Amino acid sequence: MSWSIVTEHWRLKLLSVALAVLMLGAVGFSVNPPTTGTLTVSLNYSVGPNLILINPPSKVPVTYSGLANVIKNVNTNNLTAFVDATKAKPGPAVTLNVTAKDTISQVNVQDPSPITVQVDALQGKDIPVQVIARASPGWAITKSVAVCPGAQQPNPCVVHFTGPASWETNLTATVLFAPAINVGTLDSPTQPIQLQNSNGPVDSTIRTVPSISLDYPTVSVHIEALPGSTSSSVPFVDSPPTHPPAAGYRITAITITPNTVVISGNPTVLSKIQYIQLSAVDLSGRTSDANFQVQVQYPSGISGTVQTVKLVYSISPNPNATPGG
Repeated sequence: MSWSIVTEHWRLKLLSVALAVLMLGAVGFSVNPPTTGTLTVSLNYSVGPNLILINPPSKVPVTYSGLANVIKNVNTNNLTAFVDATKAKPGPAVTLNVTAKDTISQVNVQDPSPITVQVDALQGKDIPVQVIARASPGWAITKSVAVCPGAQQPNPCVVHFTGPASWETNLTATVLFAPAINVGTLDSPTQPIQLQNSNGPVDSTIRTVPSISLDYPTVSVHIEALPGSTSSSVPFVDSPPTHPPAAGYRITAITITPNTVVISGNPTVLSKIQYIQLSAVDLSGRTSDANFQVQVQYPSGISGTVQTVKLVYSISPNPNATPGG
């Protein structure tokens, strides 16, 4: 074969080969074109040991691309998204980068946009559990206490909360026992604990990473009550002055306003109280009427409707003595 046949019109022949290759590529791409897709995947976090993320997103959209016959196999099992928060600093709006990966080769994965979350210090706190209960008419609660799981005797239960430090300002744990008490002794298991802080009830449904925890979500309650009157009306009584009026003067009248008070509390203690005695005042050097505002001191376990009374001593010269003598 003569080389002239091969070399003759070689430019046209080379162009024909190039066009054929392009045509084959076009046919190939028409069958297996470059494709882009997006999937919403779970967002995984790595958090420092003393940090907690508040309300971070649980999922994120991830965009990926590649040839159609490759990316058709991409799914949520081989596509992942990850946030490294191990070096984050606490703050109300902290920006964190998101990294996406796919285990299938020849797939290009685009990192999602950064997220902004609240980062707080992770902190634990012990909280005594308070029991709030109410008595039926004619009954008075003398004792109400929370009992931790496993405790053998009624005791003030203390629970341990672990969560954001900002949630622990004035944090309290309370059991609200709804039924009215009309028995001497009552024990009730598995009463739910309600947490409350300076902002109100703690919303345990808010997502955190790691999750908040309470070592005892429920406790038992032990309540004791007594039948009998829970309130009565008694008078106020003055105490002898710590020092009398000036020499030659005497007390001619004592006025207490108001002169009675309604007290309430433990029926056993209540039945023993006949009056409420006011604190003594000092009349040293007094030669005329003396007015005092006296704070009322109630016995332990008793409360009253009056906190301050007006105490007036009427002071006059003693006709049987020489004033100032």
